[in-house]
Amino acid sequence: MERILWLQMWLHPNEFSISTIDKVEVTPHVQEISWTLDQIEKEGFPHFMLKEIFEQPTTLRNAIRGRLNYEEGTARLNGLNLQYEELHLIDRVIITACGTAWHAALVGEYMVEDAASVPVEVEYASEFRYRSPIINEGTIVLVISQSGETTDTQAALREAKRKGATVLGICNVVGSTIARETDGGVYIHAGPEIGVASTKAFTSQMTVLALISLLLGRMRTMSLERGRKIIDAMKKLPEQMERILENDSYIKDIAEKYYQKNNFLYLGRGFNFPIALEGALKLKEISYIHAEGYPAAEMKHGPIALIDENMPVVVIALKDKVHDKVLSNIAEIKARRGKVIAVATEGDDEIADKVDHVIYIPETLEMLTPILSTIPLQLLAYHMAVLRGCNVDQPRNLAKSVTVE
Repeated sequence: MERILWLQMWLHPNEFSISTIDKVEVTPHVQEISWTLDQIEKEGFPHFMLKEIFEQPTTLRNAIRGRLNYEEGTARLNGLNLQYEELHLIDRVIITACGTAWHAALVGEYMVEDAASVPVEVEYASEFRYRSPIINEGTIVLVISQSGETTDTQAALREAKRKGATVLGICNVVGSTIARETDGGVYIHAGPEIGVASTKAFTSQMTVLALISLLLGRMRTMSLERGRKIIDAMKKLPEQMERILENDSYIKDIAEKYYQKNNFLYLGRGFNFPIALEGALKLKEISYIHAEGYPAAEMKHGPIALIDENMPVVVIALKDKVHDKVLSNIAEIKARRGKVIAVATEGDDEIADKVDHVIYIPETLEMLTPILSTIPLQLLAYHMAVLRGCNVDQPRNLAKSVTVE
């Protein structure tokens, strides 16, 4: 039978005491709440979700504060609790998460493999513990959860530890279960996120994954010069986010043209394929519009059959190594009378003539583009949901922290 412990508390003007019912004094663990009342109020915004979208320049600054070492071109992440030798011996990374955090994990896969040349596997936490995952010496498991209380992710953490893995956490809530049970990790410092659909936590998770990638890369083959370029680019991200947020009214105008549509397709490639998945998820979560995310090249392997004048397609078409390929995908959509909303790099005037609408984001390093390209998709989903009269902050059937399997 489960043992129940009854406690009594006495409150006095300048002190308090806690004891058991048998009057045995108990010393509690005191934890200071780091956020302020302003952080859990709307501060003039109509919804928490919009407030949290606009907080992202601040939360990104918080995520990188004190963690960039320009002199050595690397990241400083003492919370990992791993010695240099242990980090250097990592030869495989497994990242496990659920929902939006799983999309951050997919971005992390691209980042770590590109920066550190370490193979990465991304697993749904809900599947991880049921499929006998192979964990060898040199394998590190990363678990990602905004709340730190996601039941499936906790179970994946425990399964990995049972198999002898070193497990590191990326979470937002200090003192959460995942923060306590992992061997080490990194807090994202996004502050309280009230809206059920994650926004600022998502960009902060990707930012922390970029820091981990930088750290592992510099311990291997990444040059000092490239490390410093990544640091310079990361420092510019908050200001670049602010420039994107200035386009809010323009993105709302686009939403007004399409909010009555019932189906959307999102396409991206490389680092931004996971952002296509995340953009589709945001639209589904808060507007109840059916949306699917795909790698752009996979469109012709089935989804192209859906495209007609009633199928809006959101394409992340940034100036990167596959830009020409994505333009080819856009041409295929337009040939079938599809409507295209493109997220493009500032200065790419060519794309404006090929699509129906274009939302520009500032240029940055390819590995960091997902941190910027997701913001227009968050705003697009938000405005369409509001126009459809949906409860943006508390979508039906969803909970902020998923604590059931």
